[in-house]
Amino acid sequence: MVHPLKHLLQTALNKRDIDPTPAQLAMAPSDLTLKPPPANARLSAVMLLFYPIGNVLHLVFAKRPDYLKNHPGQIAFPGGRHENGETFVETALRETEEELGLPGQQVEILGKLRPVYVPPSNFFVHPFVGWHPRQPQFKPDTNEVAMVLEIPLRHFMDQNNRAVEERIFDNQTWPIPYYQFEEHKVWGATATILSEVVARMNGIVNAQ
Repeated sequence: MVHPLKHLLQTALNKRDIDPTPAQLAMAPSDLTLKPPPANARLSAVMLLFYPIGNVLHLVFAKRPDYLKNHPGQIAFPGGRHENGETFVETALRETEEELGLPGQQVEILGKLRPVYVPPSNFFVHPFVGWHPRQPQFKPDTNEVAMVLEIPLRHFMDQNNRAVEERIFDNQTWPIPYYQFEEHKVWGATATILSEVVARMNGIVNAQ
């Protein structure tokens, strides 16, 4: 029997009437994020790993250590650079295992989301949605993960947990949307990708 939360997630991913462009732009720091990447863009993949805790759908995030070169201190999905000879989904599974200690064979891939370009680091990110039937026992690599955050998806579906702040990049002021969770801010490519999932899930919930 299919877990009801897994079924709900699959239904959301399969919705054809959701346009990912406005869904992602709602939380994108810039429309450059959704434009075609340059030829020299670096390729990567991330995993949106979902699982039930009780009757609540959760997904996992990793807080990056402050000393990392790319996106230090940010809240992100497990993932990283694509290597030659592997598919993007293999990259997402490998990086999830390396960062969180969860074997790739325990993750069921349910689908993928629209790729996102990240101008500051020149990464073109391919997001995949995975499912685990129960709350995993994570064993994070402390060299890559400063903190593991397990957050209910419904937290991000609450408009009260969205906000916008101004930040300065390249001597320009940009309005940056973000999701607030406790003292943490989820923004950038992570928020952009997450926004598509939220739009898809809202489409299911609002139709019921």
